Amino acid sequence: MGSHGIKDQVAIVGMGCTRFGEHWNKGADDLLIESTTDALASAGIAKHDVDAFWLGTAMSGMSGMTLSRPLQLQNKPVTRVENFCATGSEALRNAAYAVASGAYDVAMAVGVEKVKDSGYQGLVGAGKTPTDGTNRTLTAAAMFAMCAPAYGHKYGVSDDQMREVLARISWKNHYNGARNPRAQFRKEVTMDTICGAPLMAGGLRVFDCSGVADGSAAAVLVRAEDAHRYTDRPLYVKALSFVAGNASGNADPDYDYTWFPEIHAAGLDAYAQAGVTDPRGQIAMAEVHDCFTPAELLIYEDLGFVERGTAWKEVLAGTFDLAGDLPVNPDGGLKSFGHPVGASGLRMFFESWLQLRGEAPEDRRITTASRGLGLTHNLGGFPGEMVSFVGIVGNELG
Repeated sequence: MGSHGIKDQVAIVGMGCTRFGEHWNKGADDLLIESTTDALASAGIAKHDVDAFWLGTAMSGMSGMTLSRPLQLQNKPVTRVENFCATGSEALRNAAYAVASGAYDVAMAVGVEKVKDSGYQGLVGAGKTPTDGTNRTLTAAAMFAMCAPAYGHKYGVSDDQMREVLARISWKNHYNGARNPRAQFRKEVTMDTICGAPLMAGGLRVFDCSGVADGSAAAVLVRAEDAHRYTDRPLYVKALSFVAGNASGNADPDYDYTWFPEIHAAGLDAYAQAGVTDPRGQIAMAEVHDCFTPAELLIYEDLGFVERGTAWKEVLAGTFDLAGDLPVNPDGGLKSFGHPVGASGLRMFFESWLQLRGEAPEDRRITTASRGLGLTHNLGGFPGEMVSFVGIVGNELG
C-alpha cells in the first residue's frame, strides 16, 4: 500500500447523530439540520465557523446544494461524495485529508440518506453504469448467502453449527441495539425467533439481514494541535484506509467466498498507519459492516481479530459481545440501525465518539475502553466486487 497516513494530525471535536428509523414525517433536510446542529453544538461553534463541508449521500441529492440549501450556507465549499455503502466514511476521509493538508482549519463531514420513502434498501434505484453483460445478476442477500456454506465447507462447520453462529451474531447486535435510543430496532430477539424466521436467500433468514432506515450523522474536524480549543476530549485520527476492488472475484476460480480481499488489504493498511500490531489486544471496540451476518463473521478474520477458520468458535464463546474481549458493534450495528447508505459510516464513528469519551450509557458501555482505540469498517458491494474502508481513532496522542 502506498498510504503514509495522517496519524495524529487531525482530530474530531464534535459529532451529532439522529435516531435512525422510519422518518415518515421528516425529509433529508430535517435530518441534515438535526445532525449538523448537534455536531456544531458539541464543538461549540456555529456553521459559519466551518471552512468547508463534505456531504456523503448516495440517493438523497446530487450536489453540494443538498447541504448548503437546508443549512443556508453562504459562500462555503460543499463537496458531495458517494462510494457505495462506504459513502459516509468517505465524507470523513476527505474532510480529514483537507484539514491535514492545511487547506482548511475547520471541516465538517456529513452523511444522510432518506431511503424509507422508496421502500427499498441499499443502492436499489441508483444509476447503473453500462456493462459488458458479464456482471452478477444475484441480489445482495443471495451473494452474501453463499459465504456461509463456503465457510462451513472449508473449515468443517456443519449447517446446524453455522445456523447457530449466524443467529448468535444477530442476537448480539439486537441485544446491543435494544440499549441504544438512536437505534431503529430496540428489542432483544431470541435465538429461537432468529432461527425460525422466514428465509430470504439461500440459508439467510430475516434476522440475518439489515433493515431499511433513514438517518444522518455529522462530524467536525480540526488540526490536532487545535483540538483542545473546542473540546477537552477529542478523538484523534490514527488511520484512514480505503481500497477499491477491481471486481474480478466472481470471475476468479480461486475465489472461494470465505474472505473479502479488499477488507483484508484495507485493514493491513490501516494498522500500518496507526501502528497497530495486535488488533485483538489493542483495539477497544469495532464497528463493522454487518449488512448480513455472514459478512460480520468473515470480517472478524479479514481484520485480524482472530485466526482464519476460528471466528465461528469465538462468536459462540462471546468474544465479540458487549462485555467480551473485543466488543463489535456495541451500538447494535446495521442490524439494529438499518442502513441509510450515506449516514452509516459516520454513525459508526459516533459510537467510538461516545465509548472512548465515556459518554455511552452505562448499560451499553464497553469494558475495554482503556485501550483507547476504536475501529470503523465499511464495505460497499458484494463478495468478489467491493470497496472497503477501515478507520481508526483514539482518545490520546501517540
